[in-house]
Amino acid sequence: MILAIDIGNTNIVIGCIDGEQIAFEERLYSDLKKTELEYAISFKTVLEIYGIDSQKLQGGILSSVVPPITATVRHAAEMIMGKEILEVGPGVKTGLDIRIDNPAQLGPDLVVGAVAGIVEYGSPLAVIDMGTATTITVVNEKQQVIGGMIMPGVGVALDSLINRTSQLPKISLDGPRRFIGSNTVDCMKSGVLYGNAASIDGMIGRIREELGEDLTVTATGGMAKYIIPYCREKIILDDALLLKGLRLIYDRNRG
Repeated sequence: MILAIDIGNTNIVIGCIDGEQIAFEERLYSDLKKTELEYAISFKTVLEIYGIDSQKLQGGILSSVVPPITATVRHAAEMIMGKEILEVGPGVKTGLDIRIDNPAQLGPDLVVGAVAGIVEYGSPLAVIDMGTATTITVVNEKQQVIGGMIMPGVGVALDSLINRTSQLPKISLDGPRRFIGSNTVDCMKSGVLYGNAASIDGMIGRIREELGEDLTVTATGGMAKYIIPYCREKIILDDALLLKGLRLIYDRNRG
């Protein structure tokens, strides 16, 4: 069993993987102020909740898009495991054929998602990761990463809307009673949920048009569960996609 950690701008996804089975997946808040010890306590607590002895884990792997806390989180994980953690980055074998202008610019989270997506769902493929930002990674029929898109995340856009207006309230992301809202809250819910879903549908249609063929689409990330059910395109919701990708990369570097 290995420990897998994905550090995002909003959340840290932590999970344990036994072979191809994911034992658990949890999310912690990405806090730039936390110390190594505080993160170590958080990780150890999560493992204890699931009855896992950190000292018996075979190894670990980490990916991060938040450089200020990457080393802190890695050292915290190494502290509780007593082993070095593999970090996704230069020199790590991923098996990806990246055909963008500067392959080094492809974020570790996008690398991990593409690795898992290709193995799980084949190609051509679009991987949608809905976190602080909404990203789409496109893989062609030759299993080459050819590019993608980056959009404001659902939460970021909603926070901006609320903070820049005087009379719009904070809302939950449960569905509105009707598509055409008859009050402020339902109007906002409809705009956020259906608006983002329509955006995703539109992007998929344009990707299909540029590729000239149909493709498989999968979505992951903390906000995906709120938006994908409202999409009209067929999209596979896979909350554990990044953990699967981390396991695959760990296996490819284990020797």
